[in-house]
This record gives sequence, C-alpha cells and structure tokens, in this order.
Amino acid sequence: MRIALDAMGGDHAPAEIVAGAVKWVAEKERQVFLVGQEELLKQELKPYSYDPSRLSVVNAREIIGMDESPATAIRRKKDASIVVASRMVKEKKADAILSCGSTGAQMAAAIFILGRMEGIERPPIVAAIPNMTGAYTLLIDVGANVDCKPRQLLQFALLGKTYASIIYGVGQPQVALLNNGEEESKGNSVTVESYALLRQQPAINFTGNIEGRDIFSGKSDVIVCDGFTGNILLKTMEGMALFIAKGILGAGGQMPAFFQQLDYTQTGGAPLLGVNGLSIVCHGSSKREAVYNGLGIAEDCYNKNIIEMQKLELSKAVEA
Repeated sequence: MRIALDAMGGDHAPAEIVAGAVKWVAEKERQVFLVGQEELLKQELKPYSYDPSRLSVVNAREIIGMDESPATAIRRKKDASIVVASRMVKEKKADAILSCGSTGAQMAAAIFILGRMEGIERPPIVAAIPNMTGAYTLLIDVGANVDCKPRQLLQFALLGKTYASIIYGVGQPQVALLNNGEEESKGNSVTVESYALLRQQPAINFTGNIEGRDIFSGKSDVIVCDGFTGNILLKTMEGMALFIAKGILGAGGQMPAFFQQLDYTQTGGAPLLGVNGLSIVCHGSSKREAVYNGLGIAEDCYNKNIIEMQKLELSKAVEA
C-alpha cells in the first residue's frame, strides 16, 4: 500500500508528521510519500535511519493555512501539499492521503480532485467514541458540514452504517438521530424531517432519536447529526475528559485505564466518507503517535475495500 502523507499540515508539522511516518515504515512493509517542501523535509529526515525505497519526499512548495478559505486556496495553490497529495490518489500514484491540516481544505481537495460518490452531496467525517459496552459508537458528521439538509443526514446514516459494519464488524448497526428528546416530534424542522426519512429506509436499522446523555450508553452503533453539532460535541468531550483527568491527578488519584480510550491519539484519524478515494482526516494537534495510528486507519480502510462498500450501500437507499 502507498500513502501520500501531507507533511506540512497540522500544529506540529513537519517534525511530528515525519517522526510518525518513520516509525510506520520501520514496522510495516508499506510505502509512504512525505508531501511538502522538499528541502525542509529532507532536513527533518537527517536524524533518522530509514529505507528510502519505502519513505520518500514528493515536493510541494505551498501550504494552505488554517485561516484561508478552503475552496479559494485549493484553486489558487495548485502546488499546496494537500492538493499534490490528493492528486496522487486521483492519478493512482498513491492509495490514500492522510493530513493533519485544515479539514476544510482537505474536504475541498477531496470534492474537487477525488470527486464525490454518486448520491452524496456533502462528504462527512466520522469519529469513534468509546461506550459503556467496551465497544465504540460512531458519531457522524463531526465537522465537515455546518448546515445540513435532511437528505444529507440520510446520506450520513448510510455511510456511517457501512463504516460500522466494515471497519468495526457490527452485523446490523443500530442507527440513531441525535436530538433534544426521544419523541418523534422533538427537535427542529431538520431533525423532524430527517426522522421521517430515516424511518423509511429498509437498508437502515433506525432506532429513533437519542439524547446527548445516552451517547456513551452503547444504545446505538451510529449517531447522526450535522457537523456543527457534532464538532462542538466532540470537542466538549475532549475538554471534559481533560478536565476530569486533571482533577483526578490533582487529587492524588490514579488515572483509570479507560481514559486512554478518550485519547484521540489512540484512534489517529478517520476517513472522509462519500468520496472516490481514501482521504484520512487527523486531529490538527496530532503528534507522532496519532500520525502512526492514522496511517493504520488508512491501511485498514484500504484492506477492507471501504470505498466500494460505501458505493454498494448507497445503491440500496430509497430516494429521498
């Protein structure tokens, strides 16, 4: 497998990105392309011993910043690392792209370069959240799409269900809609209409609405929401976990082992679903361990043929 790694994206790029890649190729017989400013990356590689046939640099002179308009930057910066890496996947020179940089830029590159799957209007990002059963609940979308229409939430449900089934081995994933009450009539106009659409889908095991307090319960395998809600929820959970952890340590207690499950570095990343190519989105503050684990996510998705499985599932959808 060949992975194009955006070495210039993220808070700790390129040093931590390079370190994660070096560890990966040392342990796996895979190929990684470090995409970014060639001179800088070669300088970062100097302290390491590695196989150049498995870890090499692809020059990309430009960088897209977190504060830039994603669509505009993608059009203007043709030699940006995220653009070059995405183009490598499109041209079959790499099997996946991974980036810790601007999520908006990565999504724009995926849409304009890789292209959306038939039936997908807006590709979502999925996040795995540990639950009380010892398994994971998938939250989708967690930041790619701020405003969503009911039919788009339906698409998220189909993609999330497929990811839960293929990557996590859930036989018949239970899908729920995040809402401010369990009753069918609860919520705003978008969630009420989304409920009706989801209930009509024979390909989805829809269990109804779920409230925020039940996210960790394990009642659902997939929870669907818009990216605005999902991103706030995800970052609130990250902050709450840090707050509780500091409180326990400050009181002289020992950190419970399960807290490691809340550490995003252990997951590494998640694919941008609904696009014609593997595009793995990683946390902006990822360090080497998260990059290493993100590369593992890319490999798992590739080996399990997640692209074709998504297309198959989308073909089963009843027209919204």
